[in-house]
Amino acid sequence: MRAGVTVPRLGSGRMSQTNAAAASRTSTTRPGGNAAPAAPLPSRLGTLVVIPWAGASEEDGEDMSFLMAYSLGDGVDGPEGTQRAVLEAAEEIGLPVGGAILDVASAQRPAVKVLVEGGKAMVTMPYLRANCPVPDQWTAAARARRSVYLILASRPWPQAVPGAVLTEADLRAFAGDPEVLGTAAHALVPVGSLQ
Repeated sequence: MRAGVTVPRLGSGRMSQTNAAAASRTSTTRPGGNAAPAAPLPSRLGTLVVIPWAGASEEDGEDMSFLMAYSLGDGVDGPEGTQRAVLEAAEEIGLPVGGAILDVASAQRPAVKVLVEGGKAMVTMPYLRANCPVPDQWTAAARARRSVYLILASRPWPQAVPGAVLTEADLRAFAGDPEVLGTAAHALVPVGSLQ
């Protein structure tokens, strides 16, 4: 991992309301026993942010490009509701949670795409479309491997707001936390380009 990372401003964004129509409505029981429709999934997810880094793969020691998408925990149902919403979204998208890694290249209908062009990674998946500035080391590793390791963290990370400067220790503490990784969805995503 690099020594310090600035959370990209362009890699974040509140979920667009155009996604709300695709979200299923469920009922939840409120205190007092009243069933009320749950808020649409995008509003429960809150602000999703994408952060890139490159580091040595445990398997071969060569650089691997990583993208982690996480919520700030500001969904309408608070941090705990946000975590449940991320897990619901992962299930809907078909991303396995808890350690299994989906190889998107062999998926029947890949719902996750990463395009790398002009120093940016463009991540597209249901509920998230983000343009994330990436460093040269990240781009070189993504092109060499022709894939990116994507982590969709269900645990919110409210301290890592866009524009915040994170140290390597901050990133390691969150992205390397076994609890975070054990409750996250994991996918190996082929890299596309405009060329």
